[in-house]
Amino acid sequence: MYRVKTYNNIALRGLERFPRETYEVASGLEDPDAIMLRSHDLHGETIPDSVLAVGRAGSGVNNIPVQDLTERGVAVFNAPGANANAVKELVIAGLLLGARNLVPAAGYVQSLDPDDSSFTEAVEQGKKRFSGFELPGRRLAVLGLGAIGVKVANAARSMGMEVVGFDPKITVESAWQMASDIERARSVDAALEGADAVTVHVPLTENTQNLVNAERIRSMNPGAMVLNMARDGIVDDEAVGEALNEGHLHAYVTDFPVPGLLDHPRVITLPHLGASTTESEENCAVMIADQLRDYLENGNVVNSVNLPTLVLERKGQARIAVVNRNLPDRVAQISHVIGESDINILHLMNDSRGDIAYTMLDVDGHPSPSTLDALYGIDGVLRARVL
Repeated sequence: MYRVKTYNNIALRGLERFPRETYEVASGLEDPDAIMLRSHDLHGETIPDSVLAVGRAGSGVNNIPVQDLTERGVAVFNAPGANANAVKELVIAGLLLGARNLVPAAGYVQSLDPDDSSFTEAVEQGKKRFSGFELPGRRLAVLGLGAIGVKVANAARSMGMEVVGFDPKITVESAWQMASDIERARSVDAALEGADAVTVHVPLTENTQNLVNAERIRSMNPGAMVLNMARDGIVDDEAVGEALNEGHLHAYVTDFPVPGLLDHPRVITLPHLGASTTESEENCAVMIADQLRDYLENGNVVNSVNLPTLVLERKGQARIAVVNRNLPDRVAQISHVIGESDINILHLMNDSRGDIAYTMLDVDGHPSPSTLDALYGIDGVLRARVL
């Protein structure tokens, strides 16, 4: 019986992926085998040694102490792309909201007295204040061409916008999915030079903190828009405020409320709606549930942020899975321990990700507790289990 502890409200469709006969899934479990969560912050919490994996029903893992868990051999999974369409739609909506000044225009109408005799006249006079512009022909810079960024780029291109994208680590899959007439920039600076709008779709790291800063905003065309539906901190909000006040920027649309800009007439602030759709929450929950289950039952790794992708069809009577520091001769030592236990290895697969390596071995026979103890005796082994 596997035990999965949940935080937040996980979509029922995802929870149903765990068979009741072999899984106990609840929010108050002690000593769980896995943790499944959305936005709950695990930093500072005591995570039991029983935990083998943590799954985030979303793409970002800032709320998870990934490095600490990695040092313990705990796999951390996310759900990249599961919320891609939801975020794409929000970005396109943000472009339209900003370009047409729809939020302040709606606020103006709400401020009018419908019983006033001059109501119709006030409506006609007010619309001049909210004149906007159309998107076709405008140049959009997309920073980050993963699952979300590619969808945004393609959607903007289909609306007639000129689109330039930048991603130094774009995958072959993303490149294939992107429209052929989308321009590829060689740097962030090149992407923003002469842009009429920029949208960011990258994780928050030391390298992406304030990625859109004052200097890069100045290189954009006058009247440009900045959109941030990715992570707080990627856009320099102070620089944005100054550019808005100077009239260089037309609008700032963000999914992360900025206290100093809440009352700015050119700022549209949303309450973190990026993945807040029924479809997105279900997609994320299903993806994470399937990944956790495959890892717990078979040791397979898909969409982990700290372990290498490794999927192996099962053979033999048992499978041994080992997480260890990426040091020389570890695979040989693991194989030697198994051989000393008089167990034949049928199939072996190994890969690494940075400082961490992961090995799966299908064997004849059933490894004893002493074999597992011997594996833990190898220098650098962080986690070993028999499946």
